[in-house]
Amino acid sequence: MSKHIHVVPRGTRWAVKKEGSNKPVSTHKNQELARQAAVPLAKQNKSEVVIHGRDGKIRDKDSYGPDPHPPKDKKH
Repeated sequence: MSKHIHVVPRGTRWAVKKEGSNKPVSTHKNQELARQAAVPLAKQNKSEVVIHGRDGKIRDKDSYGPDPHPPKDKKH
């Protein structure tokens, strides 16, 4: 799998960042808009979107790549 795409707080906004990079790909006024921007990147890179809360802890993950052992996703 490629590097994950992270949705992280950045001041009063939310940033979409590629794993290992300090520079955001984009910034958004709320978390949901950032998540929506992260999904196409994850699909393109066949990777995972990792959503963080304001406290920095991981709140959720969604995989958009090949997973040999996919979890039983009850969200969708």
